[in-house]
Amino acid sequence: MANQPRARPNLRPDHNGTQRAQFESNKKKIYSSQSVCGICGKPVDFAFRFPHPLSPCIDHIVPVSKGGHPSALENLQLAHMCCNRQKSDKLTEKQKFSQEPELISNRVLPLTFDWKTV
Repeated sequence: MANQPRARPNLRPDHNGTQRAQFESNKKKIYSSQSVCGICGKPVDFAFRFPHPLSPCIDHIVPVSKGGHPSALENLQLAHMCCNRQKSDKLTEKQKFSQEPELISNRVLPLTFDWKTV
């Protein structure tokens, strides 16, 4: 019992400080308004729950450790838990993903074709 490591207190303000209530409020707004991971661009399935790797979570675009605001709505985005863990505290540019699926069409085919030459 003498060599047990001490639990380190979590000093981040969005975890247990003054910003926690605002973070939770903004988290609800993001969960209700976004459906695509801000890191990989794929849809987020809200049926998955923690600790599933594809469960939804909130990512700080500019990490708190790099000076990002812990609860500002413009610094938060929806992400998969595995994408957020892989990003870690790296600075990346905010991705813009379209909510619309890509349409594949055969409309690029020629309108006329001379079948006599075939």
